[in-house]
Amino acid sequence: MVQLLNIAAAGLALAAPFAAAVGRARVFNNCDTTVYLWSVGASVSNAWGIDPKTEYSEEFVKDPVTGGKALKITRVPNGLYNGAPQTIFAYSLDNAQVWYDLSDTFGDAFAGSKLVEASANQNCPAIVWDNGVPPAGSQVKTCTADADVTLTLCAA
Repeated sequence: MVQLLNIAAAGLALAAPFAAAVGRARVFNNCDTTVYLWSVGASVSNAWGIDPKTEYSEEFVKDPVTGGKALKITRVPNGLYNGAPQTIFAYSLDNAQVWYDLSDTFGDAFAGSKLVEASANQNCPAIVWDNGVPPAGSQVKTCTADADVTLTLCAA
């Protein structure tokens, strides 16, 4: 009986890495200037400066307090704390799927520039703001959690 339990435990240990595979939330800065990002859940990260043609990424996680995370992006270094316009890439990991959306607060940080938030899974819907301003209606989408979701700022 003990030997059978050990075999079953070993089988579960081997399967665990495959079941736990999750993608990443990515923000690619295609703009000409540095942008600033904070990862916000139950706590707030330090600011990340994302230089032109570089990216920030984090593995999808389920925040134990809020359930989701918000990647808050501004065009100014202290923008999270001084009321600057923010673009927010929010996500929530829910077992094998991830919910993602895009919104603005305190104005439109990327007005006049195209924003695209899309999954690496081509079967999942993208969010596209042609003018950097949110269109009317819900922007919430869902996809498999094993695929990255990338927000491209100042998309071509």
